[in-house]
Amino acid sequence: MGQRGEVFSTKLISNDRTYFFNVKENFRGDVYLNLVESKASEDEGRFIRQSIIVYPEDLGEFIREFQKAVDYIKINAEKRP
Repeated sequence: MGQRGEVFSTKLISNDRTYFFNVKENFRGDVYLNLVESKASEDEGRFIRQSIIVYPEDLGEFIREFQKAVDYIKINAEKRP
């Protein structure tokens, strides 16, 4: 078994949102990616957090599909009014 919990984390702060890219380990030693978006809520001092988990066996396909979405945005963002 490993460390259990967060083993690596990095973040991106962009305007009113913060994105966290967390690599975590569960009690069995399995490692996974936890992506979190955090932004301030209308209630002062509170935050809205949303997250998804991507397991190692899905990372390749996840990245491939993510890249397709990024490519679409790059190509089509300029065409929008």
